[in-house]
Amino acid sequence: MSPSRAGIVTSDKISAMPILARRLARAVSWIGHPLVFISLAMLVVVALRAANRAGLAVLLTLLVCVVIPMALLLFRGVRSGRWSDADVSVRAERTRFYPRAIPISAAGVLALWLLRAPGFALRGAFVTLALLVAAALLNFRFKLSLHALFAFYSSVILFRVTTIAGAIALALALLVFWSRLYLQRHDLPEMLIGTLLGVTGGIATAWWP
Repeated sequence: MSPSRAGIVTSDKISAMPILARRLARAVSWIGHPLVFISLAMLVVVALRAANRAGLAVLLTLLVCVVIPMALLLFRGVRSGRWSDADVSVRAERTRFYPRAIPISAAGVLALWLLRAPGFALRGAFVTLALLVAAALLNFRFKLSLHALFAFYSSVILFRVTTIAGAIALALALLVFWSRLYLQRHDLPEMLIGTLLGVTGGIATAWWP
């Protein structure tokens, strides 16, 4: 192979690397979407710790009262142009998102309380509500990463269930952290604040006496 040809091949590889990295970052960002991460974590917890009638009742309650309404909120918001994407990436748009998301989360807490759900499930729902309220209040100053918040929140909880599930979730959470920075959706302080809140919430849910 001639030096000129070798140079062209090397240049093509270098130019392809950012494209592949961006595609990977986008894929990880979608997998690490708060609604997706939380839903997967709930499935793992129920499958490993509460695979009985009560656990299934909790899962269905959260699905009907929280997951589906939140998904519809995001879908309709994007479709109507209320926010630019399913991540609600623009800080100004989140001032309209949180007042709608918080009541949905509160409805989940109320539904679990009426269901007389196990303590860990009710505590998790309440902490999730508290995290959303904290994020809404902090949004007056800066836009923290909800991806990081709920990824690390779920990871800490899963460590309580099983080390393997927690380690896998943590690895994915770290990839999510990288992807949000790489896609320039957040700066480092916003990612760190989201991570700190998530870890704190996870400890409060799964490890607090």
